[in-house]
Amino acid sequence: GVGSSRYVAGTEDGRIVPFKMGVATSFSDAGERMRRPLLRTSGSFHISSEPLAALAYRTGTTGDGLAVVTTQGTLLFITLPDGEGEQAIPARELHRFDGPVTQLALDASLANLYAGTANGLIYHFDLKEKEAAETRSSAKFSPAHPGRAETRHSPTVYRVAKEGTPITAIGFLNGDRSLIVTTGDGEVSAWGLTRMPGSLGRFQLERMHAFASHRAPVTAFSPSTRDKGFVTADEAGQVFVHYATSEQTWLRVPAAESAIRAVSFAPKSDGFVVLDGQGQLALYEVRNPFPDITFQTLFGSVWYEGYEGPEHVWQSSSGSDEFEPKYGLMPLAFGTLKGTMYALFLAVPLAILSAAFTSQFMHPDLRGTIKPMIEVMAALPTVVLGFLAGLWLAPLLERFFPALVGMFIVLPFVVILVSFAWSGIPSRLRERLRPGTEALLLMPLLAGSIWLCLASNERIEAVLFGGDFKQWVVDSFGVHYDQRNAVVVGIVMGFAIIPIIYSIAEEAMSNVPKHLIAGSLALGATRWQTVLRLVLLAASPGIFSAIMIGFGRAVGETMIVLMATGNTPILDWSWSNGFRTLSANIAVEIAEAPHGGTLYRVLFLAALLLFILTFAVNTVAEVVRQRLREKYTSA
Repeated sequence: GVGSSRYVAGTEDGRIVPFKMGVATSFSDAGERMRRPLLRTSGSFHISSEPLAALAYRTGTTGDGLAVVTTQGTLLFITLPDGEGEQAIPARELHRFDGPVTQLALDASLANLYAGTANGLIYHFDLKEKEAAETRSSAKFSPAHPGRAETRHSPTVYRVAKEGTPITAIGFLNGDRSLIVTTGDGEVSAWGLTRMPGSLGRFQLERMHAFASHRAPVTAFSPSTRDKGFVTADEAGQVFVHYATSEQTWLRVPAAESAIRAVSFAPKSDGFVVLDGQGQLALYEVRNPFPDITFQTLFGSVWYEGYEGPEHVWQSSSGSDEFEPKYGLMPLAFGTLKGTMYALFLAVPLAILSAAFTSQFMHPDLRGTIKPMIEVMAALPTVVLGFLAGLWLAPLLERFFPALVGMFIVLPFVVILVSFAWSGIPSRLRERLRPGTEALLLMPLLAGSIWLCLASNERIEAVLFGGDFKQWVVDSFGVHYDQRNAVVVGIVMGFAIIPIIYSIAEEAMSNVPKHLIAGSLALGATRWQTVLRLVLLAASPGIFSAIMIGFGRAVGETMIVLMATGNTPILDWSWSNGFRTLSANIAVEIAEAPHGGTLYRVLFLAALLLFILTFAVNTVAEVVRQRLREKYTSA
């Protein structure tokens, strides 16, 4: 059996022989340790009156399973409670084939049995079927076959090769999820069970991967016991080394001059043993430390075991050695851009408009006080911001999200209303106040509006969202509201990059030549028209640089996204769920990555991608800034 020291052999007279393989250690008179193979059997027992053509044996925790097919096409299944023949229960007849069966494969859970035929068909038997369980409980012994219970299954049949092309070998990869099928025309493919559309409990066999084909019929197959690699051999003496996840055939070796009868992959996937038709045994060493890494596995969609189709997935570790690592960097790169965009949505309008107001409308004395206060915000440690975002803001936002939506409606309305009211005040009263003081008078009104929205949270939720905001999100967008989501990150990370964008943009606007502004005002333009049509254009190189620096700052942010998101590497623009960025992923996994291993190197590649991204963005930003400067500052 695969991964076990217990095996079963079948004979032409319908008997099976369970035996155990081991190693005996002894010492010579000189004290030298000697090791020799040890074979131990407990006898044999009769299972069928027909010669056996093929068998599949697997060891399990609760018992061992054995499936055999006779030369007459009778498929039998027998359970060996502890691998010993004398305690075997009667065999059950599962099916009768019309044609010859060439191969059998049984998974470790004793739940799925596959049979390959000489006509290119695969029969799938679900041993967990409810009908089969009921039949087993009431099975009767057949007089024609003493000691055999009749338990007929209705298998699902799949054509995996051309008609008339035999299935030469089938077997499972490590983990018993992927089924490798080889054919008489040299084709090698990996198949897996996927959920049928519109069905919760029904599955179908689909081809997941196709590998390089042999030029001769495949005669042997052996999986790796460490990863998703395997080897195949053919009648021409060629051995191919494949890896399922990357769908690559990494090595082609002319290992023998005659047909290969058997091949076995080394336990550490660092070699294989070949037995040819002349009885010669050869050992080959293989060095391929990173077979699961290709450009496709890093940046393309890959069909992983247990998935319904190809997807972009990052999942570097699991609790089982049979786990298939998933190193797709696209979800991380997507999460990086997603967090950056949500932060810029908040930071850019607030920072640019604040810079415009401070530099063009506010009195110099007030400007000298407020500008340093905003710039000091950049000194706040991001770990503190992330801590507050994850433990304080995220729960608060989950509770008052309807109020936040109400603020986006109420606050602009209040600002517009106050602006019209301010313009209606007699000019003699307005002239007594310093320019920019109107913003200070507006703050109490904005604070009162915010308090009103928070106090009306339940009423807003009832009016806008039918009384249940989270259910409204599910019904409207088909996603669930996560407490740590993109909105939380956008607010906090936007707060972190506002001082940077504000400071650079304000300096750029303040440095616009005063004679240009005076000329615009002298020609009859209002202060606001001057800002929109002159100041913003003249300061556009600096404003663009400010935005790009804020972009780079958001791309490389680690602690805020690490603490304020759920760190779920998903490809989704939705504001109601989290994400994982490249920088946060490096911080999370670098401490546990084995030095020099695949994950370790992929994390360094992620860091290199961050450098390339920021370098490219800064280069493009500098080129654009220079062109804007030549166009708008020539005067």
